[in-house]
Amino acid sequence: MTDTAAHAPLALKTDGRAQAFRGALLDQFRAQTAGRDLWVFGYASLLWRPEFDAQAQHKTRVWGWHRALKMWSRLNRGSPECPGLVFALLPGGSCQGVAYRVDRAQADEVLVRLWAREMPMDVYTPCWLPCDTPEGRIQALAFTLPRSSPSFTGELPAHTYRQIFRQASGRFGTTLDYARQTYESLKLHGIEDRALAALLRHAD
Repeated sequence: MTDTAAHAPLALKTDGRAQAFRGALLDQFRAQTAGRDLWVFGYASLLWRPEFDAQAQHKTRVWGWHRALKMWSRLNRGSPECPGLVFALLPGGSCQGVAYRVDRAQADEVLVRLWAREMPMDVYTPCWLPCDTPEGRIQALAFTLPRSSPSFTGELPAHTYRQIFRQASGRFGTTLDYARQTYESLKLHGIEDRALAALLRHAD
């Protein structure tokens, strides 16, 4: 599956236009998966809360992207008064995660549910990322973040992480719990994330 448009940054749009744009993009991805298994790359909360059944899962690595706790969250893991953080795939480096294979019979339903979960607003840029599995090289759906996005935090000083870990909380819980759950899930999959381990030391 290839699609150049799927790699383009998503512009922030308002209300009806934004909804129409997301709907058109979803239709595009649904057409690309029609009659095929759906592969999904999990690198953060999808590791411990996938919310779908997978027929197979394999530890893998994607190149050209890395996991980073550098995306503002003002609803799920923070508030407008005290923004929290969630993970994103940012350009550069590489990232270990898990590739999930969803059978073609459930692929469309799962894709639509994933879209509702990950794409309620024009923040992530969905794209297909190549990765190797015991079943061969596949193209997995991943939700990435361009550095041009206003949701990208840029570099944050240590004292900001300390404050966020102490205070940021949203409708799904705290930023600290989210980061710790991701770290523990990575370890269960045999994945070491030294950068995340270093960040979590700011919570001690």
